[in-house]
Amino acid sequence: MTSIPLVLVGAVGWQHPLWRNGFYPDGLPDDWMLSYYNTQFQAVYLPASVWQAASKTSWEQWLNDTRAGFYFVLEPAGATPPQPARERVLLATQAWEARHVWWLDETPDLRLLAQRIAQQAATGEPLFVLSRSGDLGLLEQANTLRQVMGY
Repeated sequence: MTSIPLVLVGAVGWQHPLWRNGFYPDGLPDDWMLSYYNTQFQAVYLPASVWQAASKTSWEQWLNDTRAGFYFVLEPAGATPPQPARERVLLATQAWEARHVWWLDETPDLRLLAQRIAQQAATGEPLFVLSRSGDLGLLEQANTLRQVMGY
């Protein structure tokens, strides 16, 4: 995991209805949303129902629409079918999530997040700072903190 940046910020999904009136540019086609999202964030968390339903063609499109440093974090599923075997697609098992995910909505305290980032930096392993609700204010604060801390 040494090639993954230390801190990656993102949300669960990229198609939040409230983002249409402010985050996404007016008139942006639906099929361009991921491409735009990828310019603002470094990762996206996909619920099992979303990534399991995606066709091979959809996966190829998603991977092609995002830059090399962008990651897909997948919610685990009971009978997990094979996801694309790509370095940028990570399965968030319970143990992996405990070590690598900070749920921003549950703990929005930026001081605590900064402490966690510092602890994570000591391990050299990535920390995915994610929002379930897609709260753009919290995501912007997390992105700013990441930048201020040099990550």
